Amino acid sequence: MESAQVKTRGILSLPAKPIEARRTLLLQPSHALKQRIFTRHLPPLSISSNLHSKFQSFHKILISNKERNISFICKAEAAAGEGDSTALTPPKVFGVEITTLKKIVPLGLMFFCILFNYTILRDTKDVLVVTVKGSSAEIIPFLKTWVNLPMAIDFMLLYTKLSNVLSKKALFYTVIVPFIAYFGAFGFIMYPLNNLIHPEVLADKLLATLGPRFMGPLAIMRIWSFCLFYVMAELWGSVVVSVLFWSFANQITTVDEAKKFYPLFGLEKNLGPGVDGWAVSLKAMISIVVGMGLAICFLYWWVNRYVPRPIRSKKKKAKPQMGTMESLKFLVSSPYIRDLATLVVAYGISINLVEVTWKSKGREGRRRIFILSQEMNYLRLGKTF
Repeated sequence: MESAQVKTRGILSLPAKPIEARRTLLLQPSHALKQRIFTRHLPPLSISSNLHSKFQSFHKILISNKERNISFICKAEAAAGEGDSTALTPPKVFGVEITTLKKIVPLGLMFFCILFNYTILRDTKDVLVVTVKGSSAEIIPFLKTWVNLPMAIDFMLLYTKLSNVLSKKALFYTVIVPFIAYFGAFGFIMYPLNNLIHPEVLADKLLATLGPRFMGPLAIMRIWSFCLFYVMAELWGSVVVSVLFWSFANQITTVDEAKKFYPLFGLEKNLGPGVDGWAVSLKAMISIVVGMGLAICFLYWWVNRYVPRPIRSKKKKAKPQMGTMESLKFLVSSPYIRDLATLVVAYGISINLVEVTWKSKGREGRRRIFILSQEMNYLRLGKTF
């Protein structure tokens, strides 16, 4: 029976008594294991040189393949980036992007209209105030001191309150539309009716009572509609040019665009007898002013409708809403603004001193030329003056 038993050997062979064999293995370790446990100075485990060299070569192959894959991915990403940048490059005209032209061309047209109006208004206001009957060039200092300055301060206070309440678009229209409406009403309603709305009789009585010392204030009262036109023309240059236009330009342009394009921003006929030629010319010029004003509004609307605003890289902090006194304190605390204010005040004083004298002498010379021309006409007709 025992000879018939087959004892298997190999991997799957098991001892006859596995429990006792396990106990023997645990309780009686091998000699080599005892030597490594109880020996203090153990020799390092070594790998055969052939196996070590094979391992190093295999490791180098893995690293080289990894570097090739990384370089291939980088080149592919770079090529894709170049393709995207080429595909996303905006079209240009004369080296300027279409998006930039959509901003700069309307801004240039707006600036042209504003300065064109200012040129007409500046020349017209002086003619109205200086040459009218009962007035002279001496009225200009009174106008700028007692009328223009208070109205400019009132406008500053009103603009400060409106800017805290209205949006930027509503603020623009709220400021510019009254100018356009007034100039149109002056040219077609107020000036033709100036003989009815000017209190000339009352001004003559007060001048005879108070004396020539009050000629300036009484002249303002006598031609109050012309003086109001003078002040509105002065405010057009200060408000529309300096405040409305440049604030809007700063809203829609980036810093790079401003550096490139900001430096670029700077009717007679034969009439019948009894027709006031000046009134006809004034209506024509006022019509141009009104038309240009409406063109400014249209261009402002078009830019806000069709031109995308630039994306600012940094988030702006919420600006505190300052009152009038806080705003004045903030302006006074800045040395740059103080220097600019000093320059503006000095310019205003010097130009007024020269302007009044020159215009007074110019009006006197104009009268003399008119008298000489009348004398020449009478001499030609064989009459004595």
